[in-house]
Amino acid sequence: MRILVTGGAGYVGSVCVEFLLEAGISVVVVDNLSEGHRAAVDERAAFHRLDLSDRGGILALFQAEKPDAVIHFAANALVAESMRDPSTYFRNNAFHGIHLLDAMVATGVRKIVFSSTCAVYGLPLKIPIEERAETGPINPYGESKLCFEKILRWYSEIHGIVPLILRYFNAAGASERYGEDHKEETHLIPNVLRVALGKRRAVEVYGDGFATPDGTAIRDYVHVRDLAAAHLAALRREQPSLYNVGSGEGYSVRQVVEMARKITGVSIPYDIRPARRGDPPRLVANIFKLRQELSWKPERSRLSEIVESAWRWHRAHPDGYPDDEREGERQRETAT
Repeated sequence: MRILVTGGAGYVGSVCVEFLLEAGISVVVVDNLSEGHRAAVDERAAFHRLDLSDRGGILALFQAEKPDAVIHFAANALVAESMRDPSTYFRNNAFHGIHLLDAMVATGVRKIVFSSTCAVYGLPLKIPIEERAETGPINPYGESKLCFEKILRWYSEIHGIVPLILRYFNAAGASERYGEDHKEETHLIPNVLRVALGKRRAVEVYGDGFATPDGTAIRDYVHVRDLAAAHLAALRREQPSLYNVGSGEGYSVRQVVEMARKITGVSIPYDIRPARRGDPPRLVANIFKLRQELSWKPERSRLSEIVESAWRWHRAHPDGYPDDEREGERQRETAT
């Protein structure tokens, strides 16, 4: 089997590529490196620097590489940025994905695993969240992902494409080789660990008045290796399907900070900030369907294991990946 992975130089994409290769699967990575890192691409994978906006280039790539299926990670994924710049999110997360689907149709590739998000649910009325829950995104990021889910449904009905949609909750942790290094880091665990590394003074905690046991928001964290395993399991599915991917457990912001203190041995201060508009008090996945239909279970997603794996990676890579382009950016920032 040969799999084309878009966004394979990013955080989740790089770990998934590694996981597929370990399973003996041939991988072709496509990434424009706007957010990803060339150093995060496993050397065993073929790599093409290409943007999904290049319709002709994408078609030529399919014709040359002849993949059997696609895993589609490539996307912009910052909620706050999407509120400032919705155009980029709808263009990159929905419209440019059509070029990918058209290339699949033209070359007879039928199966696509799509990296979606729990942001499509908006402010859920029931926790844990089931796949049948009503969708109602409250930001352009979530709306753009839901838009592409709807596009996939029509390509399935009209062209016979088989979409496997995975709605992620909070991807976290690291493999031994690949971890989280974003240009703008908004995720809690890496920001907590940056404080432990002396890269930040304190963690910003947005809101401590939620209706939760300790007042801080509760989220479902799934280890990135477990997430990769869900993609491999989805590739074996022959019917269009939709799944939540999480651990099925929720942890508060304070619980994450306390776990990081325990594992790192560092006192990690935090500053309470006002709650962000639209932040739900709890987001936890119901993962029964994924367990039942794909025989998948979260094997590495205990909070301690997630934080330990992330800490190992961040200690080994305190400045992230040694990309030439990113290093140039850092040198320019230092010079100014």
